Amino acid sequence: MNFPYLTKADHITGVDFSPVMLEKARSLIRRSGANIDLREGSAEALEFADNTFDTVISTLSTCSFYDPVKALQEMRRVCKPDGKILLIEHGRSTWGLVGNYQDRHVHEQIEMGGCRWNQEPQELVRQAGIQIIHADRAFAGIFHTITAIPAKAN
Repeated sequence: MNFPYLTKADHITGVDFSPVMLEKARSLIRRSGANIDLREGSAEALEFADNTFDTVISTLSTCSFYDPVKALQEMRRVCKPDGKILLIEHGRSTWGLVGNYQDRHVHEQIEMGGCRWNQEPQELVRQAGIQIIHADRAFAGIFHTITAIPAKAN
């Protein structure tokens, strides 16, 4: 769904572990005529050389990665040192009642689709050794927009 917003990109490479999602993306690409390279693969083991991409984008994904910190470390690895990592994620609400509901029902969400909806995306980013340069939260503190740079962990 990000493709229509990436009109200034010279080249786009997309990776997803799901053949179903890749086929949906291919359908959108065919309609748009954009030049986008789609690949099936694991976010935890990206098949690209270090420092390959100017920008790495992930949208609503860390909740379903098997190992979100490892996936974020891979994003950091493939991002050029002067590049950016842009994330839109969801996590535990800052509203007490909503956050408590998420905590009580997280196992149901995992069983339904693998979504850990009560994690803290900004904390995962920090654990991966990525430096956040700007972050916002919206909609009861659930949705995070994060702009980061691939600083190496100390």
